[in-house]
Amino acid sequence: MRVLVVTAVPAERDAVTRALGDLSEVAVHEVPGAQVHRVAAPGGAGVVDVLAGGAGPAAAAAAAAFGLASAVSAAVPSASEPGPGPHSAPYDLVVSAGIGGGFVPVAPVGSLVVASRIVAADLGAETPEGFVPVTALGFGRDWYLPPRSLVRDVAAATGALTGEILTVSTVTGSAERAAALLAAHPRAAAEAMEGFGVAEAAERTGLPVLELRAVSNAIGPRDRDAWRIGDALAALSGAFGKLVPVLEGWTHHDRHAS
Repeated sequence: MRVLVVTAVPAERDAVTRALGDLSEVAVHEVPGAQVHRVAAPGGAGVVDVLAGGAGPAAAAAAAAFGLASAVSAAVPSASEPGPGPHSAPYDLVVSAGIGGGFVPVAPVGSLVVASRIVAADLGAETPEGFVPVTALGFGRDWYLPPRSLVRDVAAATGALTGEILTVSTVTGSAERAAALLAAHPRAAAEAMEGFGVAEAAERTGLPVLELRAVSNAIGPRDRDAWRIGDALAALSGAFGKLVPVLEGWTHHDRHAS
């Protein structure tokens, strides 16, 4: 098993690595604009690489792409190195992980959400008739589907609820905007700023993607005093502590069987 986990900020990255093993044994290597922290999964299950790529879909896409490209490059033999080194095979899975906002009452503060669909909620155009998604303009795509069996197994192992996670470039800060997002995406459970960018990078290398969020705040009027970032980071760490057997089983069986 080899998994790349992309977070926005170092605090999220550290919450993931803390769940996986002894931090004194974490190896670090550089990719453009980020550091990849490599953790040997418990029980010899494989390797998890974690990088903090920055906030927003563009930074997340760039960081994920560099991380994926470095793995592919390492797997290509060179004249001086006739064969790939340990753990140099391309990844099996890319995960976008971190904290995010939750649509209450579906996803209350402190809960976990695993994406049934990763949606670019504000990629498109404003018109006099309302918002038009980018696909209606004739460009690209605006959603990705994580593997259904993996979403089911992650939810069962972590207690996460499943629902759409919206990727936004501007964090929602009003009741009106929250209502508009729910009207457009009635299956939405959470919002964050990176999932769709990570999915874009994963798709270009033919890899499946997963998004997992711990809810730190309710989506709506912005109230930083009500945010529970520490609790959300603890929930994120707890979730990853339960994920290794799920990811190992899926990457060795379900992915290759599909």
